[in-house]
Amino acid sequence: MKNKHSIRQLAIAIYTVNRHAKTAPDNRQLYALKKMAIDKLLSSGTAEKIGLHFVDNPKFSKQHSTVLVRCDEFLFHTIPEKEDFNTLPHLGQQDPTSRNPQERMSLKTARELLSKYVGPIHQVVPVKKQTVPKKSIHSIQGTQNFRSSYLDGK
Repeated sequence: MKNKHSIRQLAIAIYTVNRHAKTAPDNRQLYALKKMAIDKLLSSGTAEKIGLHFVDNPKFSKQHSTVLVRCDEFLFHTIPEKEDFNTLPHLGQQDPTSRNPQERMSLKTARELLSKYVGPIHQVVPVKKQTVPKKSIHSIQGTQNFRSSYLDGK
């Protein structure tokens, strides 16, 4: 899978998975697939680390950085490793005008292509659904403290 066309297809697949992961309710498996594909592209030399970027919207107001990776015409961000801070230049803030090419691929096709590329995946991220017992309105209405509004008073 070394020819230019197949590498571009892999980059489009990563772009598609990344785009869907940003809006998915449970995005762990999509991001794990993206990370494994980028790691394999980096190790094969078909993708390269460009530098470090500050994160636009840091969690808990703590500034941190991500690694900018180029594959074909596409740019992606990944989580940095310890040695990246010593070996890569820091590029500062992300350029808001820089955009990836607009490409279309179905999520199913992208996942299949990346899964075949990275090899067998043994349950990348376990999917846990936490069930929280829901209180019904009937159980609340049965109590003496139920008020339908603040104005009902006591």
